[in-house]
Amino acid sequence: MIPRELLRKIRRIEIYTNRLVNEQLAGQYQSVFRGRGMEFVEVREYQLGDDVRTIDWNVTARMRRPYVKRFMEERELTVVLAVDLSGSAEFGTVQQLKAETAAEICALLAFSAIKNNDKVGLIIFTDVIERFIPPRKGRTHVLRLIRELLYFRPERRRTDIAAALEYVSRVIRKRSVVFVVSDFRASGYERPLRIASKRHDVVAIVLTDPRELHLPSIGLVEFEDAETRQRILVDTASRHVRRSFAQAAAAERARQREALTNAQVEFIDIDCGKPYVGPLVSFFAERARRLRR
Repeated sequence: MIPRELLRKIRRIEIYTNRLVNEQLAGQYQSVFRGRGMEFVEVREYQLGDDVRTIDWNVTARMRRPYVKRFMEERELTVVLAVDLSGSAEFGTVQQLKAETAAEICALLAFSAIKNNDKVGLIIFTDVIERFIPPRKGRTHVLRLIRELLYFRPERRRTDIAAALEYVSRVIRKRSVVFVVSDFRASGYERPLRIASKRHDVVAIVLTDPRELHLPSIGLVEFEDAETRQRILVDTASRHVRRSFAQAAAAERARQREALTNAQVEFIDIDCGKPYVGPLVSFFAERARRLRR
């Protein structure tokens, strides 16, 4: 049985994200994520006004009169949500954990997808693939994905983005839109990311909590690594410690951006201390502008 509180939370997310989809994202989603092109439908006899470039010369030679190929735009897409639920996803210092922010963003993307009659699938990963739900359509399916993201408890705590990307490349054969939702606090994913981006339209959604960039001055604090469980005592009252921490965090952030840029992957920075709708809308709008050029 699903706890009543979780059901209420799923319903709240559904209402909130559906409103955002209807008001802000649905049209933009359709304009920036397109189908695979034109799908062959049939061959029919040539009619006056048909484009001569569509003549099927093999059929024409066999039938001894001109025939043309007829195509139909293939709009349907497959959207895959690859979500990192390793130990660091359980971190959060503002209103909610990174895992909960990830669930809400995925709900927003999933409802945008089904509004356009697209399929949505889910991959939950840590340093292994913890759960794979194949792409399907429909509201009931999306609600199941949201429930999994909120209710699922991974068995492992470490992160292996490379393994997740390799799994996507192996399992998802049809060209798809792949959203990788993670804090990208890992290494060794650059090459698999580049390979995946050649086969799929990959978008990275990078989650960052404000306390991962700057430390407050609150004296001695014991920190625990969310993935390794190692602990360290830190004097946050030290200006030198806070400055070193901020510099290291900035360097890590720059390394992430460089890796994503080199892999030719678009990315959206999400500050978990602020509303995530603005960065998503800005990304959609900017991508739509580039496509119109």
